[in-house]
Amino acid sequence: MQRIAGFMRTYWTRGTPGRPTPRSLAVFMQRMWLLALTFKLLGSSWDVSWHFKWLRDDFAPPHLLNTVGTGIAIGLVLAHTFTGYGAERTSLRIMQWGTGIFVVAGPIDVINHRINGLDLTAWSPSHLMLYLGTMIMVIGVIRNWYRSYPRDLRFGRLNQWTAGLVLLFAFLFEDFFFPTGQQEYGILEVGSWLRGAPYAEPSLLSFAATQLGRPVDDVAIQHFAMPIASWVYPVWVLVVCVAVLVAARLLVGVRWTATLVVALYVAYRCIIWPLLVVSTFPPSSLPLWVLPVGVAVDLVFLVPRLPAVARAVVGAVVVGAVGYGALLLSAVVTGTPTDLGHQDIAGWRADWAAGAYLWTPPVAWWSAWIAVPGLAVSWAVVEIVVARRAGRDTARPPALAVTYGSEPLRGSDKVLRGWPDGTVAPSGGRARPAPTGRPAGRPGPTPARRRERVKAGRR
Repeated sequence: MQRIAGFMRTYWTRGTPGRPTPRSLAVFMQRMWLLALTFKLLGSSWDVSWHFKWLRDDFAPPHLLNTVGTGIAIGLVLAHTFTGYGAERTSLRIMQWGTGIFVVAGPIDVINHRINGLDLTAWSPSHLMLYLGTMIMVIGVIRNWYRSYPRDLRFGRLNQWTAGLVLLFAFLFEDFFFPTGQQEYGILEVGSWLRGAPYAEPSLLSFAATQLGRPVDDVAIQHFAMPIASWVYPVWVLVVCVAVLVAARLLVGVRWTATLVVALYVAYRCIIWPLLVVSTFPPSSLPLWVLPVGVAVDLVFLVPRLPAVARAVVGAVVVGAVGYGALLLSAVVTGTPTDLGHQDIAGWRADWAAGAYLWTPPVAWWSAWIAVPGLAVSWAVVEIVVARRAGRDTARPPALAVTYGSEPLRGSDKVLRGWPDGTVAPSGGRARPAPTGRPAGRPGPTPARRRERVKAGRR
């Protein structure tokens, strides 16, 4: 408690964003963002599996775990806003907008479920609003880390600025990729139904079927588990999620950045998969196919002297081919029929009866005609925005965009004891004398004199 009290006495003073921040405090606050996003990641991953097993519960454990992360994020935004420490102005504005959208989206999602019932799909408007808020929030955190995290700190031989930025882009990639969980969990849910041992509880299946006005049958299960068109999955990943990998490669500036971001995400999915199975929650198909997509992005960046737009076009063709090829390979290796995307549930049942497995989400292969041009556009947009905002040839990491403030005093017990010269840092960054209880400079007017001025003004 003494450490907390000393921390608050030292730092909890009003200031404006961009206020010179002690280096130790800047590092602490930005690392706390990593903790907040970790809690949100764990909660959201558990939440999507939970919703494929149980009826919705506002106070379900995954929601509470997500709320812990959200609470830390809100606390950080409030601290940045009130004290001005730890975030430069534009980055903080982005964080504020993202956090605000997420906080507003939460009650809207609850109301949506109250009015419209189950609304399981991860692609509903209220759910997309939650992803949007998180996306904007994380972009603000990335911008702040990029511009203000110390460049010389290391974990052994690993530069902390680079490692933290890669990790933040992995969080951002997960947020963009998250809606596809509908298809990745849904395909295994349908398979469990066809086996006669559905992952979902009977009450959930009955509720979902009642909303459709049907008995619990194949059609109801398909609408419950796989309500999204089969072209959405590959197009969303290749057009939208790959754009995050391109941004990561450009801003981090290290070879194999895109591969590392995807590898972190896939490794996380592989770690939680057996945990879900052991705890009897529905598992998902694992998106191993995105690993070669990340490698393909990095390989395109190894081609020398490619203009931005040309690289976008070449990248779209190469990454699109690799992506659809990896999806096809995934279907073949797992024994999933490659034509699921063109069949109805009756065809799926016939395939299953013939010995096929349902693992890889269904893909409409004609969607490549949408995905490749769409990726060319999104890649080019990212190239142009990064070139204008950060500079295509600027060194990575770039020069610090902030000035660190002086460090406060610490006692032998590590408790903060204030500032070296008895001053406090104001919002403008210059030190001012701490209050002593005595007036400074010319004394102000007496009460009688102030009353005379008021009367004169009335005349």
